[in-house]
Amino acid sequence: MRAIEISEPGGAEVLTLTDRETPVPTSNEVLIKVCAAGVNRPDVLQRMGAYPAPPGASDLPGLEVSGEVISIGKDVKNLRIGDQVCALLAGGGYAEFAVADAGSCLPVPSAISIETAAGLPETYFTVYANVFDDAALKSGETLLVHGATSGIGVTAIALGKAFGARVIATASSDAKCQHALNCGADVSYRYDEDAWDTEIIASGGTDVVLDMAGGDFFKRNISTLNQGGRHVSIAMLRGAEASFNIFHIMRKRIRISGSTMKSRDMAEKARLARALKADVWPLIEDGTIKPQIDRIFPLEEASEAHKLMESGGHMGKILLKT
Repeated sequence: MRAIEISEPGGAEVLTLTDRETPVPTSNEVLIKVCAAGVNRPDVLQRMGAYPAPPGASDLPGLEVSGEVISIGKDVKNLRIGDQVCALLAGGGYAEFAVADAGSCLPVPSAISIETAAGLPETYFTVYANVFDDAALKSGETLLVHGATSGIGVTAIALGKAFGARVIATASSDAKCQHALNCGADVSYRYDEDAWDTEIIASGGTDVVLDMAGGDFFKRNISTLNQGGRHVSIAMLRGAEASFNIFHIMRKRIRISGSTMKSRDMAEKARLARALKADVWPLIEDGTIKPQIDRIFPLEEASEAHKLMESGGHMGKILLKT
């Protein structure tokens, strides 16, 4: 099969088209003929040598795919050959074929194309796990989302609004702020120009913060949180170190959490898949939630897809088509 491998840690140019043996599914896995694969920030970090694949996972990048099931392991009960699925992977998505744990597979919603479905698993698993599981966002509360036009950002806006929250977004340009509003955000701020934290506090504060920025944003995020607020960290694009006043956390009974999706075990991912199928997939099926795709590249142009990801110029998901 054709696949994209990382020849050595480095820039986008180290993504190389190669030939690999087609993987063979184990007892609880399925083999997927890949239609498309999602491009995500962890792929970029893996390419740079900063985020290696978990033990036992493929060394190929790619954490999500969509396609057709063409082979199943002997213990797989809930999938059949010919099923169209999208799947969360621990790696190996940048290829013509990929194996996935059966529990991490979801049906392609009928309201979207099979290509578009490749952009669902990584962001929807991540947002659901952090915003609804860990932070327990409720209807009527306010959610603050940074990086609002990234794949995670547009997903968080969509899910927040679908479940009755008020959503505040930040982005890096006027065009991106407008796109966030078009995606359903109630308010958007330019994080490089606006005093977004002061304005948010004046407008009633936040109850949940989904933070991909870290660094200097952490202290500002904490300042916006109301009593009993929850802060969830899922990336650190502005730095891994932060300083803040611990008393503010104590006084407002703020809860701080963080997580990665890549390293979670298969049982946990299967649990999240079941929750998404029950709570979120019907909203995609009926058009309440419309996934946002920015651009689709051919598989052999994976390096160009990574350059777009790193530039921050995208609004929605970036995909690779096999």
